[in-house]
Amino acid sequence: MKKNLALLLAGLAATSACKKDTFLESRTSALTEESVFSDSARTIAFQTRIYNEVGFSFNKGRWSSHGNTEVDTDDAEYRYSGGGQMAVILYSGTHSPLNLPNPGLNDFYDTPWYNIRRCNLLLSKLPTAPLSATTRTRIAFETRFLRAWYYNQLLIAHGGIPIIKDKVYGLEDFITEPRTSYADCVKYLSDELDACAAGLVSAPAQAAADYGRVTSGACLALKSRILLYAASPLFNGGAETTDAGLAALVSYPTYSVSYWQAAADAANAVINSGQYSLVEDNTTAPGYGFYSLFLQRYNPEYIFFYNRGGNRDFEGYYAPATRGGGGAYNSMPTQNIVDAFPMKNGKPITDATSGYVATNPYVNRDPRFYNTIIYNHTAQNPSLLYLAASGGPAPVNTYEGAPTDGFDLNTSTTGYYTRKMCDVLTGANGQRGWPLLRYAEVLLNYAEAINETGQTELAVPKLVQLRRRAGIEAGANGRYGIPTGLTKEQMRTFIQNERRIELAFEDHRWHDIRRWKIAMTVANGFNNRMQIKRSGNSPNFTYSYNVVPTIRRHNFRPEMYLMPLPDGEIRKIPGFRQNPGW
Repeated sequence: MKKNLALLLAGLAATSACKKDTFLESRTSALTEESVFSDSARTIAFQTRIYNEVGFSFNKGRWSSHGNTEVDTDDAEYRYSGGGQMAVILYSGTHSPLNLPNPGLNDFYDTPWYNIRRCNLLLSKLPTAPLSATTRTRIAFETRFLRAWYYNQLLIAHGGIPIIKDKVYGLEDFITEPRTSYADCVKYLSDELDACAAGLVSAPAQAAADYGRVTSGACLALKSRILLYAASPLFNGGAETTDAGLAALVSYPTYSVSYWQAAADAANAVINSGQYSLVEDNTTAPGYGFYSLFLQRYNPEYIFFYNRGGNRDFEGYYAPATRGGGGAYNSMPTQNIVDAFPMKNGKPITDATSGYVATNPYVNRDPRFYNTIIYNHTAQNPSLLYLAASGGPAPVNTYEGAPTDGFDLNTSTTGYYTRKMCDVLTGANGQRGWPLLRYAEVLLNYAEAINETGQTELAVPKLVQLRRRAGIEAGANGRYGIPTGLTKEQMRTFIQNERRIELAFEDHRWHDIRRWKIAMTVANGFNNRMQIKRSGNSPNFTYSYNVVPTIRRHNFRPEMYLMPLPDGEIRKIPGFRQNPGW
């Protein structure tokens, strides 16, 4: 009897939930497995369906059309506070193995498994699909990369998971796969990505019609990320358990500096490939390259991305309501991340010689600040304007009592909005994608990893590249504000902050604070917001600035460094072990 393809594309058989498939519902609901994979267009469309969810974690509307893990960190606050909101459940620490099956937080587990099974089904049918040998080979390597992408999403959330390789389970099959050790998961993914990199073309050699598909550089960059995470404190002998067997499932059993060297080597392979470069333009305006790269469909910095047609994805999510966005209802930057940005001279605002003035806090900051954060503007301080509904650029005022976008529970709850990745001047639909892997991350990966090997000064040239592109002043010593003589520990703190501001709101912070094992400090309490009060009359406004805590507390416990496995999976699969503390 022929099986309907909608059933065949349900997730891993061990997963009890049933997920709808938009592609199948709209185009192939009546098709069988044979009719799909005997047609070249449908076979390729099947792979496109796998590509379509690569950005599920990055998606700004990941849960209930609003909210993702960025609002579960110290970088952003969530407008909604209901106990049933997915983001609230996560940052308040009320999630558990029992409530994961609800529609939302289950995507940490289910979405990757659904797509891993899709990948395996496609790979099993490719040998007989009516495609040219060249196309069949390319699709196979791309699909293996996509499978590694989804496996890594499981690995960074849960630790070691079953590696089923090419197996395609039917819905009637009884799954007995145990969890694979963390070390074996990392090796499997690294080996797969090496093979895919060898079989795919480089970004410069890619045909224009294939732009957006996986390249050899994307394989090397994903390997760089996987090995960096594997070397990090959470996974490098850092399991939150004394049970040796369980520890081996969720981390390397013991710490080794060799994992950091492997991560540095992997990042260096991307760098030395010569396929990518930073988008740099400090002529149009300081740091303009950092702003413009996110508005370009094609640029030499994007390594892997979710390609989109004309869209206002980020404006619709981040912009103030007066600018046609839903910023008041989604995520807003905290004072915590605002304070992380240094001055234009590269010095932190805590440095007495930086030039920071608390009563005028937004002057002479790192240009990335102006291209990441929308802060209070006036006619006296028009350094950054935003397209208004009337059609012209105009200030965004976030002071308490401002007539449109001011500080209160119905507009900006933090005193800020997000500007990152938004086109603030044209309001047009942008031809762009979502940055899932970009070259700046690879430079940061190398800097972090090489510093941990004790070769601290080797991190500096990569950091200089990023800070020069950012528009920071070179300084007399040409180090762009990077202090001399830093110890490994001091450089670690410096790099962690640089990574935070360079990659802000790009789906990194939640992973980073867990893998660095700093979440107990930075995500366990109240975030800060900026309450600005205006006095006087135009044009003689004066402002008082008051840092106040947010209204909702974030709670983090040691077991939360890893997500729990759904209770149903533990009950159904013999030998499956729950994560530490759950």
